[in-house]
Amino acid sequence: MSELPAALPPAVRALAEADFSAIAPRFTAAGFEVAEPADGIITIRAAGNVAAVPQPAHAAGPASERVSAAIGGPRGAARPAVLISVGVHGDETGPIEVVAYLLDALSHQPSALAVDLMLCVGNIGAIRAGKRFIDADLNRMFREQRGTLEGTAEAARADVMISATTDFFKDAGPERWHLDLHTAIRPSVYPTFAIVPELIADQARGQLIDWLGLAGIGAIIMNPASVGTYSYYSAEHHAAAGTTIELGRIGTLGQNDLAQFKDASQALDDLLRGAPKRAVTQRPHIFNTARQIIKLSDQFKMAFGKETHNFTAMKQGEEIARDGDTVYTVQHAEELVVFPNPDVRVGLRAGLMVVRVG
Repeated sequence: MSELPAALPPAVRALAEADFSAIAPRFTAAGFEVAEPADGIITIRAAGNVAAVPQPAHAAGPASERVSAAIGGPRGAARPAVLISVGVHGDETGPIEVVAYLLDALSHQPSALAVDLMLCVGNIGAIRAGKRFIDADLNRMFREQRGTLEGTAEAARADVMISATTDFFKDAGPERWHLDLHTAIRPSVYPTFAIVPELIADQARGQLIDWLGLAGIGAIIMNPASVGTYSYYSAEHHAAAGTTIELGRIGTLGQNDLAQFKDASQALDDLLRGAPKRAVTQRPHIFNTARQIIKLSDQFKMAFGKETHNFTAMKQGEEIARDGDTVYTVQHAEELVVFPNPDVRVGLRAGLMVVRVG
């Protein structure tokens, strides 16, 4: 049974409950091919849209070359394929509200939709329960080896999402996006920031960073390796320009301050409507990953509290954490800590150390 707040705007309630019954007929009536391949997932495609330069997941060549084509390559007759995901963590509600209003507005003017769209509401059960997850973090399930997490509710949900994502991108054209929208648990020196896979080639990366600048993102962390996130999966396996975007702080559904999402909302709307590109007035600061802090055992202890702000600076030689005989210390002149969380399961990332490069 739904545990959502009683007084919610209809569009917000519908998306939070993964109910597309109001918007789907509007796009269908406008001539789009609309499908719901699974609970909480809808695809809206232009009728008869065939990719001119298909880039399936098994396409030849390095992933970096395929991702480069996804953003910078020739478009031909194919529409851009855009995957937007919200609610991968059930307590991160702001993006649900933002996307609910954007999609509702587009459904009343369906001809304005200039892309083939897949919208995925991630952890439906956790959203209804007002919890981050049911059994385990869904955003660690998008990898081949899940270990003890294999039997969780989130592992099953990830399998459903992977299948739908594969189907969405398999016949898509060269321009592919995956914007996975989140909000952060703790305060941050940069209230908005994004994680971008390093495997995205230079040209594609530059265009994605430009879009993130338009979305008001203050910092970008380049990620060298997957920890099982949804956006990294899409970049690695489906040549999508995938990114995990942290849009401010966690809030209660229906009570989020939507002003904090203004720039991101405008950038999303422009992307979906194919609006002319606006000039980028401020580029995000760029950080490289120095190391992932992995929790090796239940002896793991951080040298600071989990309430520590994201992007808190630490100096060379300072202790980050210790785990039995393993001691993590700062190796560069300055490193900044992101996502500190000693309460994760053994084997998962308990923190990320980054260095500024731009």
